[in-house]
Amino acid sequence: MNNANTQILRKVEDAQAFHFSTGFNAFTGQKANSLEEFLLRVREVDIRCLEFHLSQKDFEKWIEFTLGDIRLAADLRRLREQKLVGENLRTLLSLLVSGRLKELKSTSLPKARKQSKSKTNI
Repeated sequence: MNNANTQILRKVEDAQAFHFSTGFNAFTGQKANSLEEFLLRVREVDIRCLEFHLSQKDFEKWIEFTLGDIRLAADLRRLREQKLVGENLRTLLSLLVSGRLKELKSTSLPKARKQSKSKTNI
């Protein structure tokens, strides 16, 4: 199993979780303890949360420094530079995170399991 991927995909303690807010000291009570939970919240939180956190660089910081995914953080940096808002932002953010999750999960499978999937029966 790929240790770097396992590190990125892990569930963190509440103290390290991402806590959503619509502004400074305006917490929604929603949090994400993993990249998978983060994707779920991105799809459901108030759009003001996404706009606020993206503009503050919060998403890229949490993903890089807490989860350790430098690549996804760089993708989010580029997304921020596009200055998207509203549902366009939610859609692209969701696509970026879900694509990265699929990639991380597919390369985290144990080798034996991967090989058995690719073998054909004669």
